[in-house]
Amino acid sequence: MKKRHYILLFLFIMVATTIGAWILKITRGELPYVDQWTRGPVEAFPDTFIYTFFRAVTNLGSESFMYPFTIIVGIGLWILFKHWLPALIFAGGTLVSHLLNKLVKTLVNRDRPSILVEANAEGYSFPSGHAMITLVCYGLLAYFITTRMKNKKSIIIVQAAFAVLIFLIGISRYFINVHYLTDIMAGFFMGFFCLIGFIFLYETIQKRKDQSRG
Repeated sequence: MKKRHYILLFLFIMVATTIGAWILKITRGELPYVDQWTRGPVEAFPDTFIYTFFRAVTNLGSESFMYPFTIIVGIGLWILFKHWLPALIFAGGTLVSHLLNKLVKTLVNRDRPSILVEANAEGYSFPSGHAMITLVCYGLLAYFITTRMKNKKSIIIVQAAFAVLIFLIGISRYFINVHYLTDIMAGFFMGFFCLIGFIFLYETIQKRKDQSRG
């Protein structure tokens, strides 16, 4: 194993351990220190431009938008790649991450800091679905789009644009006070782990298909 792999493994273990510690505190009815430190600022955002901005951004990760978006993009990927596999990985990955998010939320059983039905913010809080599911959905979309591109500069621009979008959607849940910051951080981590897994699955299937043709 290369040194870089050891570093990544170490970072993964550290983050997973931290999230595990958060879950332990949450299930005991305690508030993780990160959430204690970040509760104050969020109370100053209502009726400001920041709140209005993030209230609009958060809709790009809400179920009312994501369901039709996933279907339309899935069909578009099928047409673009002229094969059902990218569409299946994209739509299936988004769905699986959604179900996994619901499962973890039920197991952790954490109440939200506040409820906002019109922003798709009801039910349990940990981890943030907007952070986790949009990272998988938009991450897979960015991956498939860039596999069709040859210009490295354009690839970097597209990846950066999607990364910013994913971050803004996830962090919007903190600014409109429907998630704790640890919910969002855990959502990003779990979403990234799922994203890597779905990309690995796609590339493995694709490689076996190419080998069988050869």
